[in-house]
Amino acid sequence: MTGITDLAAWHELAAHHADLEGTSTRDLFDEDPDRFRDFSLEAAGLFLDYSKNRLTRETVKRLLDFARDSGVEVMRERMFTGERINTTEDRAVLHVALRNRANRPIHVDGEDVMPAVNDVLARMRRFSERVRSGDWTGHTGRPITDVVNIGIGGSDLGPAMVVRALDPYTRADLRPHFVSNVDGTHLAEVLRRVDPETTLFIVASKTFTTQETLTNAHSARAWLVDRLGDEAAVARHFVAVSTNAEKVRDFGIDTDHMFEFWDWVGGRFSLWSAIGLPIAVAVGMDNFEALLAGAHEMDEHFRTADMGANMPVLLALVGFWNIMFEGAGAHAVLPYDQMLERLPAYLQQAEMESNGKRTTRDGTLVTWPTAPVLFGEPGTNGQHAFYQLIHQGTRLVACDFLAPAQSHNPLGDHHEKLLANVIAQTKALMRGRSESQARAELEGEGHDAAGVARLVQHKTFPGDRPTNTILFRKLDPHTLGALIALYEHRIFVQGVLWRVNSFDQWGVELGKQLARPILGELKGDREPDPDDDASTRGLVAVLKRWREGGDDG
Repeated sequence: MTGITDLAAWHELAAHHADLEGTSTRDLFDEDPDRFRDFSLEAAGLFLDYSKNRLTRETVKRLLDFARDSGVEVMRERMFTGERINTTEDRAVLHVALRNRANRPIHVDGEDVMPAVNDVLARMRRFSERVRSGDWTGHTGRPITDVVNIGIGGSDLGPAMVVRALDPYTRADLRPHFVSNVDGTHLAEVLRRVDPETTLFIVASKTFTTQETLTNAHSARAWLVDRLGDEAAVARHFVAVSTNAEKVRDFGIDTDHMFEFWDWVGGRFSLWSAIGLPIAVAVGMDNFEALLAGAHEMDEHFRTADMGANMPVLLALVGFWNIMFEGAGAHAVLPYDQMLERLPAYLQQAEMESNGKRTTRDGTLVTWPTAPVLFGEPGTNGQHAFYQLIHQGTRLVACDFLAPAQSHNPLGDHHEKLLANVIAQTKALMRGRSESQARAELEGEGHDAAGVARLVQHKTFPGDRPTNTILFRKLDPHTLGALIALYEHRIFVQGVLWRVNSFDQWGVELGKQLARPILGELKGDREPDPDDDASTRGLVAVLKRWREGGDDG
């Protein structure tokens, strides 16, 4: 595989970046009255402004050349046509098939997957409508009032994020809950708030062996049986999203109430599948299908639009430029919509589990940066938390600002103030405040020369902090689907540019493997491993002593 630095397009980018030395984004705006028009675009109900990044038309042209030379277009087509681009696991990558509203045939190993996808969607509709209508009742004949999703990772983060984001489309008499952490507190606090006679559990685990999920599921099962006094109650209060019929049956769930998905559905890209069952129950299948439709519209744009007018491609290239040439090691996603409060957590997995890699697709070690650290918090809360570092810190953080033109909850002038903050923050991050401006401001406030000298550097902002702004009319299911798909494709493109496999996660496995013997030691079922390091042995010993009520001796 050709390395990044082996491409002529890379060296052209590096030379171009050197030519931009000393040029500020503010200068670029001053020199170009058409900059906003030429560095923004609209697709699938989203509007992207990327003009506040330190780049030019020449930068974009060279980035597009680099993307073509890196095989972005080829890899994109291989993904959409069902080739096994997840080479380390020998799997296709077809979350796009799950929301293929055109119902275009998509083949894996010669078989069209769409009939199976449509069958599961139809089953999800029938089941969710039964729950929502009250036709599905619990063991004692009462309708369901609470739905508890038990999963972890992609089986939790995606559905939890979407249900929170689409809260205006939920019903007060059908409450969603999400349990993921193996910390017993997470499950216990949910169980304290629900009635066993009217609670439905959705257990989401592809293999039905995931330790955290099955630990929580068995504890929930024990709680239900204890409260209702009948093992038969499990069949009316538990359904599964899995592929392991035998283990689902052993748990006590009727396999007629098992919703399947496939090995070409990656966990962090799975909310579009039966993993989205809690979404369908919470907001209704019509809204779930609107979510799919929004994602499909972005898929079609990504697949067919010219690279130079392709929103996911451009968003990926801008991010690549900021990481590889501008030195941004972190990426903040800043939704100015309280209902998107879980989006940064969802994107943390999507981004860092996908592209947090040190090995190329052909197994060689990379010698360049890959995924940035991703974090975020809804505005304006974040402004009073970590924006100080973004404005004046020593680490460059690239930011995405997301905002709806209309609020689901108009209240006085709240939304206008919210939107004013979005625009003001991106302006401040780009323009900064020069030392001379800070000095003039301090003098205007009446500070003497000593006071000015003491404060001027504190009031100086460097500017040239890169930002993208993504606007949409209102956060509805279609818009949310398009937004999630935009980020999915951005991640995919950057993975191609970095030469990594964005669809495996081997780094997740090592800690799980090492936890098993340590669990045995903590339970007293296994002797300490004499080959363990002193820290591991010491920590296990301290925890065992404290759990057993021993003193510090």
